Amino acid sequence: MALLGLWPEVQDTCTSLGLMLSTVLFVGLARVIVRQQLHRPMAHAFVLEFLATFQLCCCTHELQLLSEQDPAHPTWTLTLIYFFSLVHGLTLVGTSSNPCGVMMQMMLGGMSPEMGAMRLLAQLISAICSRYCIGALWSLGLTKYHVRERTFACKNPIHVDLPKAVITEAICSFIFHSALLHFQEVRTKLRIHLLAALITFLVYAGGSLTGAVFNPALALSLHFTCFDEAFHHFFIVYWLAPSLGILLMILMFNFFLPWLHNKHTINKKE
Repeated sequence: MALLGLWPEVQDTCTSLGLMLSTVLFVGLARVIVRQQLHRPMAHAFVLEFLATFQLCCCTHELQLLSEQDPAHPTWTLTLIYFFSLVHGLTLVGTSSNPCGVMMQMMLGGMSPEMGAMRLLAQLISAICSRYCIGALWSLGLTKYHVRERTFACKNPIHVDLPKAVITEAICSFIFHSALLHFQEVRTKLRIHLLAALITFLVYAGGSLTGAVFNPALALSLHFTCFDEAFHHFFIVYWLAPSLGILLMILMFNFFLPWLHNKHTINKKE
């Protein structure tokens, strides 16, 4: 009888997983078509970034839904976060799906301002589109948790005061993008696992404080209504704080640490 009572929950979970995997397959097919048919660099980059951000946002909406089903036992949710971080890492090669990643490349000189602006625009448009697509999908009522009104309700994910929330998002962004920058020399298969593990750890550590999003586009998609109701608060936490983390990371690794090393070398010579 206990198993029969759990069966509807299992069906709902399987439906959500099926929707996420279907999104990944759909985006993968679209990426193949784009690579074959679209040859203009700007348009090519725009569409690929749009598709990558769309996949990330849609899957995260469903993951958030699954996490709310059994918040007292987060192990299953963290396992799914790790698994889908691997999936995104393997399928979305060549895109960042994160405005902070684009800003990092622009600051380091790895991307032109025009290309960066195009990618940022694609990410923001995709973030909003994914929210409305998820709303339309949930309105079909495929599971008992799929309720359209859920996507348009502001469920505040910030459970600490503003300074702590800013520090949390800035630190998460700093750690993740530092790893992204310094894992480039690591073998691809190992790098994807390391980044997936890091994302899972950051969500575990900061999820109860701010959700540990450290991605402005994803935050816009997940908490669009909250941005509308408390724009300044959410703008500071989910846009300015991750950007501050990026800036601090670049200042530390590209300026402060080399300066400290050179100063130490000069002192040793003297």
